Amino acid sequence: MIRAVIAATLAPLCAGDFHGRAVSEGIAVDVSISRAGAPAPASTLRAGDDVSIRFSVVDTATGAPLRGAHPASWVDVPHGGESCNQRISEYVSGSLLSRAELDLNNFYVLALNEDATVTVVDPLFGYGGTKLLAMVPLASPGLDWALTPDESRLFVSMPAANRVAVVDTARWKTASTVEVAGHPSRVAMQPDGHYVWIGYDSGVAVLDAATGTSAARIETGRGAHEIAFTGDSRYAIVANAGDSTVSIVDVWKLKATGTLPLSGPPVSLAYSPLSRAAYVATAADGIVDVIDPEAISRIAQVHATPGEVQIRMAPGGRYAFLANPGKNVVQILDASSNRVVQTAAMPDGPDQVVFSDNLAYVRRRASETVLMIPLANIGGEHEPVPAADLPGGQSPLGKTTAPSLGDTLAEAPGGDGMLVANPTDRTIYYYKEGMAAPMGNFSNYGREPRAVLVVDRSLRERAAGVYETSVRLERAGPHRIAFLLDSPRVMQCFDLPIQPGEGQPDDLHPIRIEPLVASRVVPTGATVRLRFRLTDTITHQPRSGLRDVRLLAFLAPGIWQKRVAADPAGDGLYEADFAPPRAGFYYVYLASPTLGIPFDNPQYLVLQATQ
Repeated sequence: MIRAVIAATLAPLCAGDFHGRAVSEGIAVDVSISRAGAPAPASTLRAGDDVSIRFSVVDTATGAPLRGAHPASWVDVPHGGESCNQRISEYVSGSLLSRAELDLNNFYVLALNEDATVTVVDPLFGYGGTKLLAMVPLASPGLDWALTPDESRLFVSMPAANRVAVVDTARWKTASTVEVAGHPSRVAMQPDGHYVWIGYDSGVAVLDAATGTSAARIETGRGAHEIAFTGDSRYAIVANAGDSTVSIVDVWKLKATGTLPLSGPPVSLAYSPLSRAAYVATAADGIVDVIDPEAISRIAQVHATPGEVQIRMAPGGRYAFLANPGKNVVQILDASSNRVVQTAAMPDGPDQVVFSDNLAYVRRRASETVLMIPLANIGGEHEPVPAADLPGGQSPLGKTTAPSLGDTLAEAPGGDGMLVANPTDRTIYYYKEGMAAPMGNFSNYGREPRAVLVVDRSLRERAAGVYETSVRLERAGPHRIAFLLDSPRVMQCFDLPIQPGEGQPDDLHPIRIEPLVASRVVPTGATVRLRFRLTDTITHQPRSGLRDVRLLAFLAPGIWQKRVAADPAGDGLYEADFAPPRAGFYYVYLASPTLGIPFDNPQYLVLQATQ
């Protein structure tokens, strides 16, 4: 049984932060919230603020930080008389009917589409659907993309428009576009996140990742470009296909300091932090040049099978995977000896390799299956390479109307899962390691997902025992932060006041929308009466007698929707009848122009209609 928690309150500290502390089962949990990128401290947190939420977890007996704890957390409006433990238990159950306003354990899936859009979805794998968060329009179809290390910005190259889109991932909107004349193509983010590099016809453009503004334009050579970086972000390595050269760029000076000739046009490159060398593959002769970027010298040449080899460095940097779709082989290069030590025959054009903590996932362009290679079983010279297959849909994974430079595979948060985008199926599949088949899948809303990325909003350990994420505070009013630690079992809630956002009229008080339904599971076709209570969260008084309250119900996923007027019933209550036409999950939103509540507000009811 959980012992009483001490000081489980949230109070403003100096410097504008909010802080709470709780002690239970010998574990101290400190939570702090601060506005992200604020030029000066603020006395309150407001709706619309982008904030960082941090939990510091410490063993009170030893004072040692609790590493690898994997806590969970949610931000929500208090629900009636429910205790903290009751509400957390509902969140943990995973019910679609009890989703929090802000789930700090979520990840979102981004798809780069053929029709000049980026879809952003919240995957609900357990329920066979998604919640579409945003559809980001682009000036022309995107070719490649990259996220900043904190995942706050996404850079997308648009060669037909000669521009790069800078997407704000908190708002899911294009914050700006940057002109890059010369057909911007490859996008690469240096490890420290300071600059993003864009390949164009005759060199690379360098953008400041924080501001999205141009920092430099460096002529390195003609043709397509591949870009890699040293682990400390000191040097950029740029392969120039048109000139059969590789250039070394000093990042501090933003100047090319040397160029080395290659035996043919380079097709890919990768950097090993273990050997501190870059590996550049040429197609015609199968030579992989090993380059020391600091000395600007070639230190070795590795002979591999000729072809359009794609090099990917496995975690740790010792082994490089060389996927050769033309010759149907994957070779493994040992960076400690600079030799190819294993060759595996893999039919159907292996052309992309993406890694989880335990496996290498190999896409094959002419097959609907992905091959998985255990990383623990590679490196034995001339030994066979074990592989298992994973179904990734109904159509060949490389079949698309407009190929992208981005990967159609993306590691899922947690290091033990993979997302597989199938363009022809217009579907993304989710595989959890240890399963015999994909754990779930979801539609990409009728669009071809030519590349896939993950934006991870879950709590991650940024320092020893310190778990952090960034979110946007959606709306004003009293809120509660719920915290769960599984072992030892700690469940705690902290009260969090959020004030109205800047620019809202002083007399526009935040409104709590409280659904009052007997059951959130209803029979299909039967008419049910929906009741909501509207309460001013500052005065705590009901808002009664309004004639502009409307309800919007829609089936997810799907296009069915219905809008109805809600009749006032006194004491802040509003009622409307609703009859779900078929089985499924229905989202019900409320709006009132008088109260400044739009339909897309985050307070909604989810009903499940059953046969």
